Amino acid sequence: MVDDDAARHGAPRRRRGAEPHRRRARRAARRVPLRFLVWGAGAIGGTIGAHLARAGHDVTFVDRVGEHIAAINSSGLRITGPIAEFATRVPAFSPDELDGTFEHVVLAVKAQDTDAATRSLAPHLAGDGYVVSAQNGLNELVIKSVVGDERTMGCFVNFGADYLEPGVIQYAGRGAVVVGEIDGRVTPRLVELHRALRDFEERAILTTNIWGYLWGKLAYGAQLFATALTNDSIADALAAPAYRGLYVELAREVMRVARARGITPEGFDGFDPSAFAPEADAARSERSLDEMVAFNRRSAKTHSGVWRDIAVRKRRTEADAQLGPIIGLGAEVGVPTPLVARLIELMHDVEEGRRPQSRETLDLLKGALV
Repeated sequence: MVDDDAARHGAPRRRRGAEPHRRRARRAARRVPLRFLVWGAGAIGGTIGAHLARAGHDVTFVDRVGEHIAAINSSGLRITGPIAEFATRVPAFSPDELDGTFEHVVLAVKAQDTDAATRSLAPHLAGDGYVVSAQNGLNELVIKSVVGDERTMGCFVNFGADYLEPGVIQYAGRGAVVVGEIDGRVTPRLVELHRALRDFEERAILTTNIWGYLWGKLAYGAQLFATALTNDSIADALAAPAYRGLYVELAREVMRVARARGITPEGFDGFDPSAFAPEADAARSERSLDEMVAFNRRSAKTHSGVWRDIAVRKRRTEADAQLGPIIGLGAEVGVPTPLVARLIELMHDVEEGRRPQSRETLDLLKGALV
């Protein structure tokens, strides 16, 4: 999928045009409002876009759900929940209706839709613009294969949000928001984007190691997929003593692949990557799980988006698009990932109605522990 050097550091450096570089530096210094295209106005894109619009940025939404587009255009996008209650008027279009080009594009579709969405938005991407992935998984690899390395920005999000109904998003819990260039540089456009995102999350982080955050989220994401095999909340599932060994080993599989590929995973919101390193002792792993439980108990979002895809939205999850690359990238460096592979199989069983969301299904994954 990508060679080790690209996965660690991105593409070789190429100079951007001097004028766009200077223009971005001036804008970043003056904190000028930016013009954003948010492609995908669901839980993540809707939450980010609404907050950016409320802060004075020029935001345009694109979504493929007609009822959602109509509701946004007629009544605005409403954000509800324990953190914020407001509605903001922003234009929303279907992909076929959109006109114009944009320098700043936030991609917030499901991981399996990344390739198609990137190809659809590419004609609307300005020549000196970029696409930033507010998604789960290694979607930057897909995006850059379509628009190129120079027009791809890395992003990691871990806040809690849910699509409730057309025109309404629940912002349920704060969480990490991190942005970085895929080649590790600190550029004027990165500084500019980071400042804008602080209008949404004041603790947003600018990093030179975005791949480390993305791989950390992959490990945590594997754990979340496992919790979604049951009907337990995230916190209750991670707290259950009978399954803690399973959650630890799932994260360790992902961390082994990351280490073999030269990635240094980063921690966030209670997830400590060193606690899931092969050499980590049980007490350290337990502490990290305890901290993740505490983080999730503070959120009004009790269940993962994975669980919600199956139990509420009645649709396929992102299992193949998020977890599948772990298997392929592991195979490239000789690291087996049998638990992740079994997890994907069981997710398919649940998606297709062959097995229920239950602890009995999670027991089948636990049975794959060696």
